[in-house]
Amino acid sequence: MSDAAPDPGLFGPDSVTWQMHGDPMMWVAGVRALYLQALHPRAVRGVIQNSDFRKDAWGRLLRTANFVGTISYGTTEAAEKAGARVRRIHTHLKATDPATGERYGVDEPELLLWVHCAEVGSYLDVARRSGFPLSDAQADRYLAEQREAARLVGLEPADVPATTAQLAAYFDRVRPELAAGPEAREVDDFLQRPPVATLLLPARELLWRRVAALAYNALPPYAHELYGRAAPAPGRVTHQLIATGRLLRCIPSRLRWQLPPGHILKAMARLGPGTRPAPYKLRRQEAILDGPGRA
Repeated sequence: MSDAAPDPGLFGPDSVTWQMHGDPMMWVAGVRALYLQALHPRAVRGVIQNSDFRKDAWGRLLRTANFVGTISYGTTEAAEKAGARVRRIHTHLKATDPATGERYGVDEPELLLWVHCAEVGSYLDVARRSGFPLSDAQADRYLAEQREAARLVGLEPADVPATTAQLAAYFDRVRPELAAGPEAREVDDFLQRPPVATLLLPARELLWRRVAALAYNALPPYAHELYGRAAPAPGRVTHQLIATGRLLRCIPSRLRWQLPPGHILKAMARLGPGTRPAPYKLRRQEAILDGPGRA
């Protein structure tokens, strides 16, 4: 029998990533990220031109969720393999600008950086606005941790925002490049009315439409402006996010984590039940850091 300690993976149970990515509001945040990512014409063009988005959108969503789960809770080897697979696929994909005829690779650093920042920015924004307990220092720590995720897809970690201030500055810089072009409209249309089997139409209307609407409402004001729909009052959206977060967090975590592919349960089996993600652990960490004698 080996005496080697079990591999905690890239982040481990003491990370902000470990605690936050187990929160059910990450599904809402993921949809917000899709809305935001679609506003970069060069980035979204690479998605639309290299996949049958409308026919395989659900598969794409699940593959993205599986990738995030693997690098968050899987072993270091599993995370590195997942990253290598993504880099290998991206190497062969090209897109064409219909206006200029320019051919470019989807793995251009600026495109990968946009996708990364839109994703982690959405995770952080939705989590905090929905009541997940993160201090400013922990939010910065999360972004610093996520440089590892950026490395896996081919980015140089030093070029990736590692604080909320750096992330805000990045969004300010890239803002003039954003637009709601035809591809963004296609993504927008899909997210509002995704194709489903007839028997699932009631579920789409009852559940999905509400999730998609909340994710869209949580976008920053400039995104609403680009999509051409009036932005709802931020306070009202925050109230909706808090109410939804409270509702989803009432579902027992063991039940939520049974959904395939079960990354969190596998991590707990590998590292022990005491490593289960829980928001109170972040509160406890912050209390320790802010204790007597600490700044």
